[in-house]
Amino acid sequence: MRGVIFEGGRPRFVDDLEVREPGPGEVLVGIRAAGLCHSDVSVVDGTIPFPVPVVLGHEGAGVVEEVGDGVTHVAAGDHVALSTLANCGACAECDRGRPTMCRASIGMPGKPFRHGGREVYSFAANSAFAERTVVKAVQAVRIPGGIPLTSAALIGCGVLTGVGAVLNRARVEHGDTVVVIGTGGIGLNVLQGARLAGASVIVAVDVNPSKGAMARRFGATHFVDASAVPDTVGAVRGILPSGADHTFECVGRTELIRQAVDLLGRHGQAVLLGVPAATAEASFLVSSMYLDKSILGCRYGSSRPQRDIARYAKLYEEGHLLLDELVTRTYAVEDFAGAVADMRRGRVARGVLTF
Repeated sequence: MRGVIFEGGRPRFVDDLEVREPGPGEVLVGIRAAGLCHSDVSVVDGTIPFPVPVVLGHEGAGVVEEVGDGVTHVAAGDHVALSTLANCGACAECDRGRPTMCRASIGMPGKPFRHGGREVYSFAANSAFAERTVVKAVQAVRIPGGIPLTSAALIGCGVLTGVGAVLNRARVEHGDTVVVIGTGGIGLNVLQGARLAGASVIVAVDVNPSKGAMARRFGATHFVDASAVPDTVGAVRGILPSGADHTFECVGRTELIRQAVDLLGRHGQAVLLGVPAATAEASFLVSSMYLDKSILGCRYGSSRPQRDIARYAKLYEEGHLLLDELVTRTYAVEDFAGAVADMRRGRVARGVLTF
């Protein structure tokens, strides 16, 4: 079968990948569409350390082909969106409703694939850049058949992370003020999360002025072109003189983390979503934090996928959540390199690989 494999060096398309059958509590899914996320590229450039060889991809949707023993919530033929959380459901964190913190799943990649006689790792317990993949049953969330799978694929990472960061982690309230730094796939979903939460002022910041129209479509009330102003913090302060209730850093650069902190008002909180190098260190003025300000890490939108994916699918059907608009372009999986090139040049909100 077809897929994208990374063995060190450059990732490559192959057509002789193999995947095992699902075991108890597992699901075999035929992938139809998979979004290309910066996290996939971060594995390639070393920002996210991961063992190789590995099948990339972690934002996918498809059709259930087979279920293992004990799986009852999905069946062959169901359309599903996949999450990356292979959580156990039994540890202390899962018991508290925090599956993103599951101690039994983080840092324990499986090897459901084979290529060239070798076992191959699954990335993020998902590997959506494969024609078929095996996931834990908890990762497969049934969605209505009427949602295009190219759009549904994006729920499993970009939407869960961005919208979830607003609703689950920051818990933005009606009338709050929000600043979003970076308007890529994650940032756009933070913007629409803030819109859904009823934020009164939503400021999008990006160095690419062409992203302004899209940012406003997703919920921004203001757009700051950081490439055109000498002082980004000052420009945003011109809109929010007292600072923001919530800031979201969606790029993964330490100087932007500092900006996110500097833009906070009293009792404000900065939420970190971008992923810098694992050894990166950020600085801020400690004295600035004594007005009840907070810096919050956020993994995967602090999501509970079985609940949240179904919720976002319903919001899409009701016309409140934008998904189709995120898909700038689709690519055959064989054109993985072209999709990466377009993403690096900022040409797409989200590129989607299709099978």
